[in-house]
Amino acid sequence: MAKHRIFGTSFASVYPLLVAKAERKGRSREEVDEIVRWLTGYGREELKAQLDSKTDYETFFARAPRMNPDRAQIKGVVCGVRVEDIEEPTMREIRYLDKLVDELAKGRPMEKILRKP
Repeated sequence: MAKHRIFGTSFASVYPLLVAKAERKGRSREEVDEIVRWLTGYGREELKAQLDSKTDYETFFARAPRMNPDRAQIKGVVCGVRVEDIEEPTMREIRYLDKLVDELAKGRPMEKILRKP
């Protein structure tokens, strides 16, 4: 099976787009970082190191210290595709992140985005 072209894209090149999407709607870079850390388990310094090293998307998720088990609660449509129906694991992680940032940009409270009870 051919890999998606986004897998070779550095996370650092996509990250500013995620931040810009949030900031256009009055949200912050810190909130995007909180979402990324919640999803992947990276700490602040580890996330910065991943951005500085221009790690590709596939490696970014493969090296994640602890993918949050609650990410399975993320449901909905991103780019016309239901995230829960995506079979390719890395693409599903990418779309989980997209969905969370979409929720942030739409004004959803952080505790709901992070699936807190």
